[in-house]
Amino acid sequence: NVDVEQVRQQLQQAGAVLVHPMRLMRREIFDHPDGRYKKAGHVERLRIRDEGNAVTMTYKRKIAGSNYVDEVETAIGSYEHTKQILEAIGLKPQSYQESKRETWQLSEVEVVVDEWPWAKPYVEIEGPTEQAIQLAAKTLGFDWQKAKFGSVDTVYRAEYPKMSSADSIGDIAMVVFDTPLPQYLKDRQA
Repeated sequence: NVDVEQVRQQLQQAGAVLVHPMRLMRREIFDHPDGRYKKAGHVERLRIRDEGNAVTMTYKRKIAGSNYVDEVETAIGSYEHTKQILEAIGLKPQSYQESKRETWQLSEVEVVVDEWPWAKPYVEIEGPTEQAIQLAAKTLGFDWQKAKFGSVDTVYRAEYPKMSSADSIGDIAMVVFDTPLPQYLKDRQA
C-alpha cells in the first residue's frame, strides 16, 4: 500500500531513471488440460504478456525452500498469435489479467510501481542479487523487515485475509479494471 506520487519523488531523489511511464499491461495465464500448474500449488506458471512496448512469454517456477522464482522469458512478436499457438498445442487459458505498471531503473535494480484491480498500489524491486535489492529498498526508504516476497498473490492476500496459500488471483477468469469486486474476493474479505 504505497503512495504512488511519494514513491516517484523518492525514485527521482535517488537518481532513478524513468524507463516506461505508467501503462496498461495485459496478460494471460495458461495451464495444461489436466491443470498440472494449478495442482502444483501455483509454483509453476506459463504467461504471455503485452507490456505496452513489448510482448513476452514467460515460464515461472518457484524455487523450493526459497523466496525466489526462476524465470525463463523471451520476447515474442504477437500476443494473439502466441495465444493461438499455445491453444493449438492443447494449453488452456486460465485467467486474463490487466495491470498498470511504471518502470524505473535505479543503478542495477529495476523498480516498478504496480496497480492491479481491487488492490492497493505496490512496489516491486528486482535485481541481480539480494544485496542490490536491499540497497535499493534502503535508498528508497523502505523497511526491509516489512518486505514481502512472492507473486502478486502476496498483495491480494494482504488485502483479502481469507485467501489461503492455495488461492490465487489467477483463479479468477477476468481480472480487469473498472469492474465490480468479484464474489471470489468478497468471500475472502475479513
